[in-house]
Amino acid sequence: VDHWIAFGLLAVIGVNMLREAMSPEEEPETADLSWKTMLILAVATSIDALAVGISLAMVGQVNIFFAGPLIGLCTCVLSAIGVKVGNVFGSRFEKKAEIAGGVILILLGVKILLEHLGALA
Repeated sequence: VDHWIAFGLLAVIGVNMLREAMSPEEEPETADLSWKTMLILAVATSIDALAVGISLAMVGQVNIFFAGPLIGLCTCVLSAIGVKVGNVFGSRFEKKAEIAGGVILILLGVKILLEHLGALA
């Protein structure tokens, strides 16, 4: 059922993004960039890296003491780049980027569902 859950989550998030992009302009929100918020976001972002790290440790052929910090460093650097790029492009292409993001999320969900149902090779 994992493909149905992935499809459902991606579709809901994608549709919500499309709905927000199509709604009338609202007062812009200010981002909360306090250290507490950033810590929570960092932990949430690192959950996927944790899953990879645990998988690598179970394989047994990987030096987890090298891979762990490397995964953390990559996650930190790529997250910081994503925030900066998102800030630059978000201010320039706000509505178009939100529409594109929503459509991409929905299409990813459909792709995952179709692959698991055997409709895509």
